[in-house]
Amino acid sequence: MANLHLQNLPMAESGSAGTSVEDWKKAFLWNLYYVLGRFPETASLNDKYLALAHSVRERLLDRWVKTSETYYRKKARTACYLSAEFLLGPHLGNNLLNLGAYDEAKQAMEELGFNFEDLLDQEEEPGLGNGGLGRLAACYVDSMATLEIPAVGHGIRYEFGIFDQVIRDGWQVEIADKWLRLGNPWEIPRPEIAMTVGLGGHTEHYTDENGRYRVRWIPQRLVKGIAHDTPILGFRVNTANMLRLWRAEAVNSFDFQSFNTGDYYGAVEEKVGSETISKVLYPNDSGLEGKQLRLEQQYFLVSCALQDMMRITLQTAPDPSHFHEKYAVQLNDTHPAVAVAELMRLLVDEYGMDWEPAWEVTRRTMGYTNHTLLPEALEKWPIGLFESVLPRHLEIIFEINRRFIDEVRARYPGDDERVRRLSLIDETGGRSIRMAHLACVGSHAINGVATLHSELLKHEVLRDFNDMWPEKFFNVTNGVTPRRFLMLTNPGLTKLVSDAIGDGWTRDLDKLRLLEAKADELAFRDAWRSVKRQCREAFAAEILKKTGITTDPASLFDVQVKRFHEYKRQHLNVLHIITLYHRLKRDPHCDAPARTVVFAGKAAPGYMMAKLIIKLIHAVADIVNNDRAIAGRLRVAFVPDYNVKNSQRIFPGADLSEQISTAGKEASGTGNMKFAMNGALTIGTLDGANVEIRDAVGAENFFLFGMTVDEVQRRLAECYRPYEHYRSDEELKEAIDAIADGAFSNGDRELFRPIVDNLLGTDPYMVLADYRSYIDCQDKVGRAWREPERWTRASILNVARIGQFTSDRAIGDYCRDIWHINPVKVAE
Repeated sequence: MANLHLQNLPMAESGSAGTSVEDWKKAFLWNLYYVLGRFPETASLNDKYLALAHSVRERLLDRWVKTSETYYRKKARTACYLSAEFLLGPHLGNNLLNLGAYDEAKQAMEELGFNFEDLLDQEEEPGLGNGGLGRLAACYVDSMATLEIPAVGHGIRYEFGIFDQVIRDGWQVEIADKWLRLGNPWEIPRPEIAMTVGLGGHTEHYTDENGRYRVRWIPQRLVKGIAHDTPILGFRVNTANMLRLWRAEAVNSFDFQSFNTGDYYGAVEEKVGSETISKVLYPNDSGLEGKQLRLEQQYFLVSCALQDMMRITLQTAPDPSHFHEKYAVQLNDTHPAVAVAELMRLLVDEYGMDWEPAWEVTRRTMGYTNHTLLPEALEKWPIGLFESVLPRHLEIIFEINRRFIDEVRARYPGDDERVRRLSLIDETGGRSIRMAHLACVGSHAINGVATLHSELLKHEVLRDFNDMWPEKFFNVTNGVTPRRFLMLTNPGLTKLVSDAIGDGWTRDLDKLRLLEAKADELAFRDAWRSVKRQCREAFAAEILKKTGITTDPASLFDVQVKRFHEYKRQHLNVLHIITLYHRLKRDPHCDAPARTVVFAGKAAPGYMMAKLIIKLIHAVADIVNNDRAIAGRLRVAFVPDYNVKNSQRIFPGADLSEQISTAGKEASGTGNMKFAMNGALTIGTLDGANVEIRDAVGAENFFLFGMTVDEVQRRLAECYRPYEHYRSDEELKEAIDAIADGAFSNGDRELFRPIVDNLLGTDPYMVLADYRSYIDCQDKVGRAWREPERWTRASILNVARIGQFTSDRAIGDYCRDIWHINPVKVAE
C-alpha cells in the first residue's frame, strides 16, 4: 500500500470536491479516518467500500443542494413518480459513471493498493423491487435527472427487500434479504420530515360553523412515516434529484406504564405492529392478514407522499387549489391508485375545499400507467377489508363512483350493462373496488407501455373508458437507461463503440445509428466478435462461480432471464432443450452448434407451478450436463438470485435473448431492450415491445415465431385442444413423455405431473400450440450462428438501431404528452 496517511490533510475538510486521482485518494482516506474511524491496515473490505461511497456522496450532496435550491427558487413544476417498487441496483459504480469520475476513482483505489472490483462487489443491492416494474421506475428516475427534469420518486423503504434466492436440490428456497445489515451510505434519514398516517376507525358526519356538510375521520390507530432520502444523479449534468423512501414507525414506540407492570410485550406492541408496514416487500397475501398488510402498505406510501407534497406546495402557494400546478403525479400501476381518494380526502376534509374544485385538482394532478393485460393482475379490494382499513376513503370512492355513474348514464342512457362494466365497484362474486377503474376515473391521462399493449388496453381491457375519453389515452413505450445497462455493464463494448463513432451517443442514443456503416467493415466485425467473446468468457466464469457448471465460451449463449411465470413460458424453452438433447442422442453429428442455455429469475413464494418449472430446469440440466455421449454440445445452467447486480454480468454475455411469452400477455418487457442494447439477437413472439424492437432492428435481424394476438384469440374461441398438438408432433410427444415417464426425475412419475397435466389438459398459455414454430425458429438460430459474419453484422445492427428504447426517450414522451414539464438547468 502506498500514500496511506493524512499528514498533509487539513483536519477540517476532506479535500476539494474535485475528481482527480489525488482528490479521490485524499477523500477516501479522510472518510476512512474521520467518518469510519479506521486505518487502512486493519480496515475491512466493507470499511473501504464505505469510505469510497462517502467520498462519492460528498460530491452528490454538492449537486443535490444546488438542485434543490434551483427548484425552490424557480418554483419548478415537479414530476412525482409514485411506485411501490424501485429496483435501483448498486449505487457506487453508477454514481461514479454519472460523475464522469469512474476511471479516476478506479486508478486512485488501485494506487492505494485496493482491488476496485472488490469494492464495487461489496455493495449490497437495495432489493426494493420484484422485477420489471421496479427496474423501470429506477431507469426513469435516472433519466429524469439526466434530462434535468424536476422530479422526485416516492416509495417505501422496505427493511427486507425481495427475497434472496438459493437453490437446494433444484428447488427455490427463499431467505430474507438483509440489505441494510451493513448500513446504507447513500441515504440521508430525515426524522424531522414525519407524516402521520391513520388506519381503521370510523367517520363522523357533521355540519361546521359555516353550515357546510363535513366529515371527520377518527382512525383506530396512527402510524408515523419517516422520510429517507437518496440523491439520484444525472449523467454528466449538475442535476441530482431525490428518491424519498418512507419508513413506518410507531407514534409511541414504548409504553412505559405497561413495562412497569411487567407487560414487556405490551410495552413494545405498538412499535412492532407499526413497523411491520415497511418490513417486507410484497408480503404473502394469500391470507386475510397478508391482504390487509398489502393495502396498508399502499395507503402508507401514498398518504406520506401526498402529505409531503402538500407541505411543500403550501410553502410557496397560498392554498391547495394550486397543487396541480406544482406537481404532476404518475401512478406506476394500480399499487398507488388509492392516491386518488387520498388527495380528495386531504383537499375536502383537511383543507375544506368543495368537492367539484377538489376533483378538478385531483384529476389534473394524476396520471395512470397500466402495466398489465392479465385480468388477475388488475387489483381489486374486497369492500369489507377496504372499509376496515380505510373507512373514509371508501365513502369518497362511493361518491366518486356515484357521480361517475351519473355521467355514464347521461352519456349512454339505458345501457345498464355498460354501467355495470364501468362501475368502480365490482358487484360479482362479492363486492370489491376496482383499483384500475379508480385510477382511470381519477386521472387526466392513461398510458400503456408498448404500442401493442396500449392498443389492447384501448380496445379490450379498458375499452369502455376509451369509448368515453379517447383523449385520455396515450402510449409511452418503456425504455431502459444505457448508463447502467450498456456503459457500466459492458465497458468493452462501450469503448469499441466510442472509438468507432465518438461518444456523442452516450447523451443521445439515436447517434448509435452511426454504427450501421461499421457493420459492413470486416475489421470492425472482427473487433466486435472479440469483445463479445470476452463477455462470454466473463459470463462463463460467473456461471462456474455461481453453479459449478463449466461452459464453453465459444458456444452460443442462449439466455432467458426474467421473473418466473407461466405466460413467460420458461417451460417452452425447456421443451426445446429436451428436443435438442434427444436429437443429439440419436445423432451426435447432427447439424446443431454447441449451445449453452442459461436461465435466471425468481418465482413468487406461493406460485407452485413456477417453482416446479425451476425444479424441472435443474432436473433436465442434471441429465444433460452429465451425459458424456453429447460431449458438451449442450449445457444448461440456472444462475441463482437474479437481481440487477447479477444481471450486469449476464446481459453482455448473451448471444440470444429469449422473449417467448404468449402473444398478448406481456405488456412490454425491458429485458428484451437490455439484451439488444448489448448485441444479443432476439428470438421472440409478437408480444409487448418485441413488436417495436423487431420493427426497429429489422425483421432479418430478429428471429420471429409463434401466433399473433389475433391468432391466439381465434384459437381460444375455437376451443383450443392442446392434446392434438401432442398427439400429432412426434418430437413434442417424445419430450413430454420423457418428463412424464420420470426420465428427469429418477423414474418418479409424480414429481412433474402437474406440469404435464397442465400442458396436456388446458395449456392456458398455449405452449404446445407454439412449440413447432419455436423449434423450427431455433433451427434457424443454429444455422445463423454457424455464419459468424452474418451473425456479427446482425448483432451490430441491433445495437445501432436500439436508440429509441432508452428511458430518456420515454421520459421525454411523458414530459411532452402527460406531465407538461420542461427541463430546469442547474448551474455549477
